[in-house]
Amino acid sequence: MSEQLQISIEGLSCASCVGRAEQALRNTPGVESANVNLANERADVTISDGTEVSTLSDALQTAGYPARMETREYSISGMSCASCVGRVEKALKAIPGVISANVNLATESAHVEALLGSASDEQVVRIVADSGYEATPLSEQSDTSSDERHQQEMSLLKRDLIIAAVLTLPVFVLEMGAHLIPSFHHWIMQNIGQTANWMIQFVLTSLVLFFPGRRFLSKGLPALKRLAPDMNSLVALGTLSAWSYSVIATFMGGLLPAGTRNVYFEAAAVIVTLILLGRFLEARAKGKTGDAIRKLLSLQVKSARVEKDGQVQDVPIEKLQLDDLIHVRPGESIAVDGVVTSGESFVDESMLSGEPVPVAKSPGSEVTGGTINKNGSLVFKATRIGKDTVLSRIIKMVEDAQSTKLPIQALVDKVTGIFVPVVMTVAVLTCLVWLIFGPQPALTFALVNGVAVLIIACPCAMGLATPTSIMVGTGRAADLGVLFRKGQALQTLRDCQVIALDKTGTLTRGEATLTDFILKGDLLHDEILTLVASAEFVSEHPIAQAIVEAAKEQGLSLQKPERFRATAGMGVTATVNGKIIEVGADRFLKEKYPELIEMIKQGQRLAEEGKTPLYAVIDGEPVATIAVADTLKDTTAEAIKGLHQLGLKVAMITGDNRATADAIARQLGIDEVVAEVLPKGKVDAIKALQDKYGTLAFVGDGINDAPALASADVGIAVGTGTDVAIEAADVVLMSGDLNGVVNALAVSQATMRNIKQNLFWAFAYNVSLIPVAAGILYPVFGVLLSPMLAAGAMAMSSVFVIGNALRLRQFNFQTAGDA
Repeated sequence: MSEQLQISIEGLSCASCVGRAEQALRNTPGVESANVNLANERADVTISDGTEVSTLSDALQTAGYPARMETREYSISGMSCASCVGRVEKALKAIPGVISANVNLATESAHVEALLGSASDEQVVRIVADSGYEATPLSEQSDTSSDERHQQEMSLLKRDLIIAAVLTLPVFVLEMGAHLIPSFHHWIMQNIGQTANWMIQFVLTSLVLFFPGRRFLSKGLPALKRLAPDMNSLVALGTLSAWSYSVIATFMGGLLPAGTRNVYFEAAAVIVTLILLGRFLEARAKGKTGDAIRKLLSLQVKSARVEKDGQVQDVPIEKLQLDDLIHVRPGESIAVDGVVTSGESFVDESMLSGEPVPVAKSPGSEVTGGTINKNGSLVFKATRIGKDTVLSRIIKMVEDAQSTKLPIQALVDKVTGIFVPVVMTVAVLTCLVWLIFGPQPALTFALVNGVAVLIIACPCAMGLATPTSIMVGTGRAADLGVLFRKGQALQTLRDCQVIALDKTGTLTRGEATLTDFILKGDLLHDEILTLVASAEFVSEHPIAQAIVEAAKEQGLSLQKPERFRATAGMGVTATVNGKIIEVGADRFLKEKYPELIEMIKQGQRLAEEGKTPLYAVIDGEPVATIAVADTLKDTTAEAIKGLHQLGLKVAMITGDNRATADAIARQLGIDEVVAEVLPKGKVDAIKALQDKYGTLAFVGDGINDAPALASADVGIAVGTGTDVAIEAADVVLMSGDLNGVVNALAVSQATMRNIKQNLFWAFAYNVSLIPVAAGILYPVFGVLLSPMLAAGAMAMSSVFVIGNALRLRQFNFQTAGDA
């Protein structure tokens, strides 16, 4: 048995941090897999049953990336002795993510410490109730929500940036002004003096370094001590090197070789200020990557008007119970999922399905939490609450997809895992080369270029390149009604060569109607239709339901069959009033009844019209040719055209008659048809198409599509289909509009293109500028890269990567080529 945990982590600042945190988790006994995401600062961990969660938090703490924790207090009623305490503690400790649980019998309270976000109040209350006791939340002494935490981070960064900038400006003016303007240099020497000038710079730079810049020192130096350097280590080393050299030059200048007594206080101060500026801009941009989740969360209402004992009262959303009768007035949001019991109205479901037209609701209609009631009053019974609602499941899907690590990230992880140590080695070699071969003052050149290498190479952009694009891309897909249940599908879908589509319910409306009922000889129409419809009465197949509905519309009285057996993909055999009735496709009956040959010819003509032919046999005598038609969805033809525009082959897999399938394929321009396939044969058909074309995505909506959805490289479930199909799929379309498939593919292609752009920029930036920082251009062009410019370039690289990812928020298929 395995358990899935999500751990919110502090201290992540670059790709090497991600690698260190992942390595710490993966080295922990009992951990089967661990993926850390820099963009949302979260780890997705799979642990074997029985693994202590505390070992994970200990490992992260030792690695220097502590897990965010929360503490909750509960009142526990029903306890009477120490064994009660033991039971409650055991139940609480069994909740995934709980580090410790202490229950006090005297105060009848429980103190629970858990990984942030892992144990909700609802979960604790339910677990305790299952143990025979009652828990009531008392107080929360927890970390703030992610949004509030982000705002706090922004405020701290802004404060530190302002302080650093105010303190750095005089240092920069005093040092660089003197270099650039000779008259200003003379003024300083005459009015301030070099010693006083350097002392002022020392005081101001020290304040910058050890107050606003302490975040780099407090995280970077311990990481160095653990032999696990990260981005903060590079900044700490670079700024401390410049500051330390300057301190020696100021107070112990006699220790330095002649001609090397210079100060670089301005470099240390400006580096801290520019990197803080980059962090601030990065944090502000990162805040926008989670807009999709925030938008979905904003759909959740805080309370609902519940009818109890004949009165309607406001009840907090977390206290709603199944079967509560909830009243909704015009303009109000629907609180949870349910079934309308009274009233009529139109409901705007566009925020979930993307469909702009409000949907009519009346008694018996299903309503979904988060949608908006338009013009009438409704009363509905709650059928799904809490995390079981469609909206909660959508939020969970988007969160899971956004935290996924794509296969392309594996290469990035390998590179960044060794990047920082390599950079530090390059910096040391740079210093040695300049000391040995450089012009005088060699020590000064060695220091400046070594610091520039350390600062320019911070791998922030590498770590952000993939996760930020995933977060924005999957968020934009959710806006378009496309949910990536499994984030890997985002990359795999881009590689698809062929899209295979189920017919019934996917290409078509899934609402078949009886179009033809042709009797053999002079048999009585109503009598035969009654027997055939009765035979199909208990079948759930759309074709069977079409026959039953047609009989009911004609006022015929039906009865349940005495015996019923369905052969998947073939037909049914039933006994009605002592008569044995067989209804099915030609492949079901033609070998058993050769005399069907003439009726089959008749059926083939109907199939050429796009109808599905069936045949009825009563007591061994063929009696009727039946035709059922399932009309195409309005958007099907447009969607097929869109798939072709994306350069994909389109195939249709159906259990329908070959002639019917071919007729539909001709009408839509479908490239390949696999017809008369039994449900278990769909998997074989998919494998054959994969062998022929390559990577394949399958689109379906029914229970019998689940094996095919699972066996395809990417399974896409139409959201109007069954829960079984949706659970088997990698991608879910919230509406039945097939244009969602086009949007899913286009978003996938745009997101992967965006990731490649980010990775190219991040890697090209480091590969090209590290040699420049080391001074490779100096022998030929006399050009050196100032540590200050290096800091500015490094900070802007991360901002560029996030800004590029944010372009996906404006993605539309019509402009896919521009994304």
